[in-house]
Amino acid sequence: MMNELARDLSYAKEKVQYDTQCKQVLSQKEILAWILQRTVKEFTNMAVSDIIPCIEGTPEVSSIPVNPGETNAEKISGMPNEDKVPDEGSIYYDIRFYVYAPVDREKIRMIINVEAQNSFYPGYDIVTRGIFYVSRMISAQLGTEFSDSEYDNIKKVYSIWVCMHSPQKIGNAISHYHMEKEDLLPGLPDIPKSYDKLSVIIIALNERVSSDDKFINMMNTLLSTQKTYQEKRSALENTYHISMSYNLGKELGKMDHVLDDVIEQKLAEGLAEGQNKAKKELITNLLRLKSLSDQEILKVACISPEELQAIKDEMTAPV
Repeated sequence: MMNELARDLSYAKEKVQYDTQCKQVLSQKEILAWILQRTVKEFTNMAVSDIIPCIEGTPEVSSIPVNPGETNAEKISGMPNEDKVPDEGSIYYDIRFYVYAPVDREKIRMIINVEAQNSFYPGYDIVTRGIFYVSRMISAQLGTEFSDSEYDNIKKVYSIWVCMHSPQKIGNAISHYHMEKEDLLPGLPDIPKSYDKLSVIIIALNERVSSDDKFINMMNTLLSTQKTYQEKRSALENTYHISMSYNLGKELGKMDHVLDDVIEQKLAEGLAEGQNKAKKELITNLLRLKSLSDQEILKVACISPEELQAIKDEMTAPV
């Protein structure tokens, strides 16, 4: 019989597998293009099909280890997911990649980070963690994107948080946190490109709350825990015209398979827990009636002498 710790560890393993598959699904370029179109102002007026080629290389996910010191070597084929600073430890981004955004008739290079957040209340404000992430992505550019005093070469960064299972009172929502100029005493020229360098986006999802936003509905369908794989695939293809390429179809199928395993495991554990509780109550009643000997109880209940003694000790323990 699994104890509480063993059950938690087993479920944690399945949860990690599910979270990993969520990241794999979100890292598909067509899905990233949808996210960029809805949340990144530089892509607002572009078609999803036109955004896809702007994503450089192959976005990497946190399940792929990256050795520190290899940042430059990864700039073409994708970005490493690890930032390591001496005496500060390492952080792993879920998804991180470069994009080229057309701005003022030229292409600017930006760094995008996408995070899949399964818990809306992880013990801290998500936006605060997002600020930490964009700060690290800015400082990590020293020596790669700019050096010495070449601060104008700092690339703009976005940290986009996809928060599933948001509370009912919040429902479906999107918020943008960024820097703006405020004149305490007017006079300084306003040059947005000199300070518009970091943004945190929070996407709150709740598939039980209706929405008129096409992007929100697509994301709720994509990451649904209620819809089957076939229902998702049909909606993504027919309603949102998302090509279910080999990669996206495969990763979506894996995600749903892992989710089914988690649900089946939790149902089995719940049934076993209910059966164990009923058995314990039966043994307790038999002990109180004193109609059977210990040996007879062991035989009827199919338990060990140690388990029977534990129930006896619990009955006699002071309340």
